[in-house]
Amino acid sequence: MSGPLTFLVASPHLRGSLFEGTVILLLEHDQQGAMGLIVNARTNQTVPHFLPDLTPHQEPVWLGGPVDPTLGWCLYPTPVGLRGEIHLVDGLNVSSSMEVLQAVVDGGQPYMLVLGYAGWSAGQLTEEAREGTWVWVEQDTPSLLWDVPAEERWQEALNRLGVNASTIVRGGAQA
Repeated sequence: MSGPLTFLVASPHLRGSLFEGTVILLLEHDQQGAMGLIVNARTNQTVPHFLPDLTPHQEPVWLGGPVDPTLGWCLYPTPVGLRGEIHLVDGLNVSSSMEVLQAVVDGGQPYMLVLGYAGWSAGQLTEEAREGTWVWVEQDTPSLLWDVPAEERWQEALNRLGVNASTIVRGGAQA
């Protein structure tokens, strides 16, 4: 992946939905559809609950989305040089490989273990964006992930775009 990171920031009008208040790191968006990881939905579980042999540290597990919650993704800053890792931008890599996750943990670097993902069928995300469901925020660095506490990411993403949540109108842009 090259270019800036794209974060989808849930419209404040998504009250009561699974996506209320979420920030999604968009990993793919093409003619076949789109997929991304929610990066601000901490679960009540820790990594040792799911992977007891991996680490004694009580790192939180994150809910990446409603699709396939048995699939885990590791977000981490420094490449480990193993198959299965994808470099997104400097300071952010992603992998679903258990071997990569083990190397990240063994190396002592920060990481997020994210379960599941958010997915859209062909054209669905574009239509939702047209309807104003998502605010698109592009960033050149992953500082929103590593430097901003999870509970502040939604507001901070809007701040970085210069958007006041109370001014977002339901229904999106109409031509």
